Amino acid sequence: MTEDFDVKLVEHAKYYRPAAEYKNNSWIGDYKKAYDRFQKDPELFWSGIAKDLEWIRPWDTVLDWNYPYAKWFVNAKLNITANCLDRHVKSDRRNKAALIWRGEDGAERVYTYQQLLTEVMRFANGLKKLGVQKGDRVCIYMPMIPEQVIAMLACARIGAVHSVVFAGFGMTALNMRITDAEAKIVITSDISIRRGKAIPLITIVQEAIDNAPSVEHVIIHRRRKDQPVTIRADFELDFYGIMEDVPAICEPEVMDAEDPLFILYTSGSTGTPKGVLHTCAGYMVGTYYTSKYVFDLKERDIYWCTADPGWITGHSYIVYGPLAVGATVFLSELTPDYPDAGIWWKLIEEQRINVFYTAPTAIRTFMKLGEVWPNKYDLSSLRVIGSVGEPLNPEAFEWYYKVIGKDRCPIVDTWWQTETGMQMITTMIGEPMRPGFAGKAIPGVEVDVVDKDGTSVRPGTGGFLVVKKPWPAMLRTVYKNDERYRKYWETIKGCYAAGDLAVKGKDGNIMVIGRADDIIIVAGHNIGTAEVESALVSHHAVAESAVIGKPDTLKGNLIKAFVILRVGNTPSDKLTSDLIYHVRVTLGPIAVPHEIEYVDKLPKTRSGKIMRRVLKAKELGIDPGDISTLDE
Repeated sequence: MTEDFDVKLVEHAKYYRPAAEYKNNSWIGDYKKAYDRFQKDPELFWSGIAKDLEWIRPWDTVLDWNYPYAKWFVNAKLNITANCLDRHVKSDRRNKAALIWRGEDGAERVYTYQQLLTEVMRFANGLKKLGVQKGDRVCIYMPMIPEQVIAMLACARIGAVHSVVFAGFGMTALNMRITDAEAKIVITSDISIRRGKAIPLITIVQEAIDNAPSVEHVIIHRRRKDQPVTIRADFELDFYGIMEDVPAICEPEVMDAEDPLFILYTSGSTGTPKGVLHTCAGYMVGTYYTSKYVFDLKERDIYWCTADPGWITGHSYIVYGPLAVGATVFLSELTPDYPDAGIWWKLIEEQRINVFYTAPTAIRTFMKLGEVWPNKYDLSSLRVIGSVGEPLNPEAFEWYYKVIGKDRCPIVDTWWQTETGMQMITTMIGEPMRPGFAGKAIPGVEVDVVDKDGTSVRPGTGGFLVVKKPWPAMLRTVYKNDERYRKYWETIKGCYAAGDLAVKGKDGNIMVIGRADDIIIVAGHNIGTAEVESALVSHHAVAESAVIGKPDTLKGNLIKAFVILRVGNTPSDKLTSDLIYHVRVTLGPIAVPHEIEYVDKLPKTRSGKIMRRVLKAKELGIDPGDISTLDE
C-alpha cells in the first residue's frame, strides 16, 4: 500500500465522541485500566473472566503455550451447554426469553431458557438413540430456524462435534464438507424460505450423500405441511420424530477443556475451504467475554445479529456467546429487502431491539436506497450498533451512525475471523470512535501491524496485521491438515499472521485495509483493493465498488473498477471522469482506475465478501476456480 495514502487517512479521519451515557462502559470501565490489567498478568485476567462461568472441574493452569500450540484452562472439565442453558434455568432467568424467531410468513416462536433446554435435551437424547457418541461428527445443513440452534446445542450437549454448513451451499460444497469431516449424521430441512420462495434442501442433501459413505442417517425437519416430504425408512428420520419416546433429561457430557466443540469450514474466498477446529473451554470463555463486554449486554436487552448460524458470526454471536451471557436473542430468516427495504427497521421497531449487529455489505445496500426506509420506523430502542465481516469504510460508518444510530449509538466495528473464534479488535463502548478504524485490541488480546520480518511499523504506515500472543478462542488446528494450521504461525516469525493488511494510527487505532492477497502492484507500488474501493464509495454517487488488477506490459498492472451506483444516478462519461478525478484527489495518481465498469451487482460469498478473483477471471477469460461459495 502507498505510505502517502495511509498518512492521509490517519490525518483526516475525525473522531466521534460517545454520548454522555456511554462515557464509561458499565461492564468493563475504563479501557486503558482494563488493558493495563490484562498486560500486567494475562493469565490472571482470563482466569477472572472464566470464573464467571460454571465448571465441573476447575483448571490446573490457565495457559500451556508450546509455540504454535496452545492449551487453555488445562485439565478443566465443563460442558458449554450447561453454561448457555442450565445455569440460567437455575437462576431467575428460567422463564426469560432465550430465543425469539420470526419467519418470512410472519410466524413467531419464543423459547424461554427452560423451554430451549428441554428441546435441546430431547433432541440430544434422540441423537444418542441413533448411536451418536462423544467425538462423532454431525453435519447441520439447515435454514435460520430455531431447530438449527437446537441441533447445534444438542450436539454440544453430548460431546458430538458439529459441522454447520450454510444452507445456501450447493451439492458439491456440501459433499466436500460432509466427507472431509466424515459426518455420521446429516441434519437438514425439507426446504428453506427466501424472498417468498421455497428452496428445496433435501434434494441437495440426497445428492451430496451419494458419495459420502460415513453418513448413517439423515434427520429431516419437515417445514412443508401441504406437501410433506416422504421419509425413506430406516435411513431418513423426522426431526421431531426422534424426540419422541426418549427421556426428558439429558445430563451434559463431561468435556475436557481441549475436547473439540465444532469444525467450521471457511468460506473459501481466499482459497479452498479449511476445517477450522475450535475446542470447548477457550472458545466458551472468549465468546462469553466478548458478548458481555463488547456489546455491553444488559439483562433486559433484546439482541439481534443478522448473520446466519452457518457462519462463525452466527456460532459465536447468535448461539454460544449471547446464550452464555443469558441474553434474549432475536433470530429471523427475513432478508433485508423482502418484502420491502424497510423490513429490518420494522422488526427493530416491533421487537424493540437494543443491540444490532450486521455486515458492511448490508449497510452499503441500505445507503444505496437512501434514508427514506429507515426514517419510516422508530429506531429509538437501539442502544448499540455493530459491524462485522469486512472493513467498514468511513462513509458507511457515518451513514450508519447518523441514519440508524441517530447520532447517539456507539458503533462497535469489529475485526475477527473464523480462526480467531471471537472478536479481537474494536472500539470499546465509551471510547472515541474513528470512522474507517476498527479500533484497538480488546483487553485480553495483543495485536500489532508489522512488516514481513515481524518488526512493528511506525504509526501512520501500513503492514501486516498480526496477533502476538495466544488467546482463548483461537483455533487449535485445521482438521486433517495441521501443516495448514502451522502456516498461520510460520508466515511471520513469532506471530499469528491474520492475512490482512492494516494501518496503525498514531493514536493506536487500527484500520484494516483488506486481505494481503488483495493487492495490485502498479508501477512497483502496492495498492490495496480496499483503498481504491473506499475512495470510490466516498463519492456521493457510488454505493459499492470492487477493483481488480489487469496485466499491463508497462506498469505491471492497471486498475479496473466495478461500480454500483446509488439510486438516482446513471452511468455517463461525465460521471466516469468525476470518479477518476475523485480517486486521484483522494489517493493520488498511482491509484486512479484505468477503467470503470458500471454493474448492478458484485459477486460475493454468502457471507457477503466480494469475490474479486471471480471478477478478474471473467475479465481475463480464465477459470475462476472454486466458486462453491458464490451467492447467486
